[in-house]
Amino acid sequence: MKDYRIAAIPGDGIGKEVIAAGTEVLDVLAERDGGFRFSFETYDWGSDYYKKHGRMMPEDGREQIRDADAIYFGAVGAPDVPDHITLWGLRLAICQPFDQYANVRPTRILPGIKSPLRNVGPDDLDWVIVRENSEGEYAGQGGRSHVGLPEEVATEVSIFTRAGVTRIMRFAFDLARSRPRKKLTVVTKSNAQRNGMVMWDEIAAEVAKDYPDVEWDKMLVDAMTMRMTLKPETLDTIVATNLHADILSDLAAALAGSLGIAPTANLNPEGNFPSMFEPIHGSAFDITGKGIANPVATFWSATMMLEHLGESDAAGRLMRAIERVTADESLHTPDLGGKATTRQVTDAMLEALRGDNL
Repeated sequence: MKDYRIAAIPGDGIGKEVIAAGTEVLDVLAERDGGFRFSFETYDWGSDYYKKHGRMMPEDGREQIRDADAIYFGAVGAPDVPDHITLWGLRLAICQPFDQYANVRPTRILPGIKSPLRNVGPDDLDWVIVRENSEGEYAGQGGRSHVGLPEEVATEVSIFTRAGVTRIMRFAFDLARSRPRKKLTVVTKSNAQRNGMVMWDEIAAEVAKDYPDVEWDKMLVDAMTMRMTLKPETLDTIVATNLHADILSDLAAALAGSLGIAPTANLNPEGNFPSMFEPIHGSAFDITGKGIANPVATFWSATMMLEHLGESDAAGRLMRAIERVTADESLHTPDLGGKATTRQVTDAMLEALRGDNL
């Protein structure tokens, strides 16, 4: 029996609610499959921890979770703590040192969920967005001078390295090759950003030579927003910079029905560090404690975690359970236009997983 050590970091807001639902579902899935089990270790890091200790996680926090098989992350952010403190103090403090350079965000229209786009169905919108997750616009380089004076200056320096761009490009081409359509779109803004973005274009062309079976094209990020909304069926796998993919993936989630269903994997593909899996919806303090947070994104993130751990059969079973639950519109939470609660959706997942026909 395999015993997977999972570091659970619920974080802030509804993160605590959806991670609790996710661990409950994963335990039942493991009981059913029988070949593995989970040992969840929960860490109380986040904004509440910050208010007590002046930091988002302990100084040795990364060492505490370094040997975990995976990290199951909820959300970070609180209305009374500046966002740059919460983000850089917890999520990015894990992603960057653990070299989780490939952020993978699948998007598709699940059964029972309608896209806000007219006449768009599941066959028309089935994408995977690959986000460079370690450098670019979120490299953290820059500073402020003459603070508070009229001549105050703030710089935010985007860092693009040949090594960083090449490895995310190869990851994206490999992923595109593994999908049925074998199609990749490279997104930049190389008409205006003539250094880093031009290098992105050049490296994409270089890497593409090793993937003659993958059809690829490139788009400027502003034009990409139009293509996603007007011609979604022309897209499959997408790769973009840290900032661009961050924005485009939120748009993708909205086009698929809701941020509440959108999953994320922050991968260290080489396995030198644990990878982290999380919903992309954020802490959502406006609904915290109301019991109406949509746990589907957290469940879907768990399927990505299972795939990463090599439990593909269990991942498939969990995904089928998700699709069965979303197909029932009475189980839609308010973000999907329904009235279901987190508890009702979770209970339906447990019932589906305990059934005989998954």
